[in-house]
Amino acid sequence: MRRVLLWMARDRWLKDHLPRLPFAKRAVRRFMPGERLEDALAAADRENESGVGVLFTRLGENVTEPAQADQVAAHYHQVLERGRVRDRPIEISVKPTQLGLDIDAAACERHCRELARHAQKAGTWLWLDMEGSAYTEATVALYERLKRDHERVGIALQAYLRRTAADVQRIMPLRPCVRLVKGAYDEPAAIAYRSTTAVDGNYQALAISLAEAARDGRARLALGTHDSDLIERITTMAEAAGVPRSALEVHMLYGIRRHELVRFAAVGHPAYSLVAYGESWYAWYMRRLAERPANVIFALRQLLP
Repeated sequence: MRRVLLWMARDRWLKDHLPRLPFAKRAVRRFMPGERLEDALAAADRENESGVGVLFTRLGENVTEPAQADQVAAHYHQVLERGRVRDRPIEISVKPTQLGLDIDAAACERHCRELARHAQKAGTWLWLDMEGSAYTEATVALYERLKRDHERVGIALQAYLRRTAADVQRIMPLRPCVRLVKGAYDEPAAIAYRSTTAVDGNYQALAISLAEAARDGRARLALGTHDSDLIERITTMAEAAGVPRSALEVHMLYGIRRHELVRFAAVGHPAYSLVAYGESWYAWYMRRLAERPANVIFALRQLLP
């Protein structure tokens, strides 16, 4: 089922037609508050009231024209300005291909640097999302260049990729900010762990390594997973190594296991909700369905009247 859903995420015909169907629009509401920035800001207010911080990501990827990348960058500058007047700043999480990595890598980096400077000025953070394996090296290298000049820049790293342990060591001298995720693309066994046990094992090992760096002030770590049991295991092991819960952030997608996110915030973990919005939600949504069978069950229920 996971392979089918990931194939559906890539299929251009489905991408053009499925989002128009009423049941699809109903189903996606679980994972995003709406398509407009105002919808995301209203969601941020609700999350903040529960002691949860927010990251914003405007959905979309692989732009094909420079003007599209310019428009995306301008939108994120608007988000940062709107966030400056809030009690809790809004962090932003961007896909490099949405800022033109495919068509002009230099322009993409320029956009990222301008956003990083703006984020610093606004007292918040810029995160680089990680996309499919074809972009891993380019994204890690971009992060290295940005982090040398801008303190408040983070990167998402995927535990199912075999290379990630080496990438963690590679960026460690930069005092990195890492959101550790499992991974949501269909990658071959030659470069990725395919079993749940192997992915979870690698995730745990990477998290403990980063947690010890976070304890010593050499990293910022965010556990980007909805697997509460895995978070609890990592917390137990980290505390045994002298890592406080305040050094173990928990990031979850808006609308998924919110009660758990609030619970983690209540027991001392800095907690953040990743609020996604925008019109280009189809591929992102299909990858969310592929991550957990419970998400598929919810989507199928939307077929009912």
